[in-house]
Amino acid sequence: MVRLAGIEPTTPWFVAKYSIQLSYSRNSHNYAMEEKNYITPAGHERIKAELLQLLNLDRPEVVKVVHWAASNGDRSENGDYIYGKKRLREIDRRIRFLNKRLELAVVVDNSARKTGDTNAEQIFFGATVTYSPLAGKDAGKEIEVTIVGVDEVDLEKNHVSWVSPIAKALIKSRLGDCVMIQTPTGSVEIEILNVQYL
Repeated sequence: MVRLAGIEPTTPWFVAKYSIQLSYSRNSHNYAMEEKNYITPAGHERIKAELLQLLNLDRPEVVKVVHWAASNGDRSENGDYIYGKKRLREIDRRIRFLNKRLELAVVVDNSARKTGDTNAEQIFFGATVTYSPLAGKDAGKEIEVTIVGVDEVDLEKNHVSWVSPIAKALIKSRLGDCVMIQTPTGSVEIEILNVQYL
């Protein structure tokens, strides 16, 4: 038990002061992480698989190496021990991050739009959209993007985040609409040519 200058840890002043400090320290974190983490079912499975890989395979393997290296004696010049501890911290950091992302995850299932039960011509999260710029150097070129979660962005596959400027411009638009998007070179008007939910 902690004692501060003769103050009992159970006095109301002590409890109130330190419970406020504890709640403040728990709440002083990155509020960007507190937003809902919209994610596709496939993305959710990918994050769960990575988390299980870290927990069940990677971490136990590194713990064995660190344990073996620690048993060798002098830890200050033991490369296996130093590197293993560093790798263990990296794995633990990634596990905490993935746990937090899964806690905040809101899985968006578009199965009703895939089967045509609801309006599949309007763009929402999970849509694959084909559009064409109406002016500029890419005028007439068909570009396809899929609107996915922040954790699923992959520019090589044209997967863009739902909070990206292109996705924000496209969401709630419909097939055949023309919308303005902001690019580094200025505003560009695009026409929506196709909407699919894969």
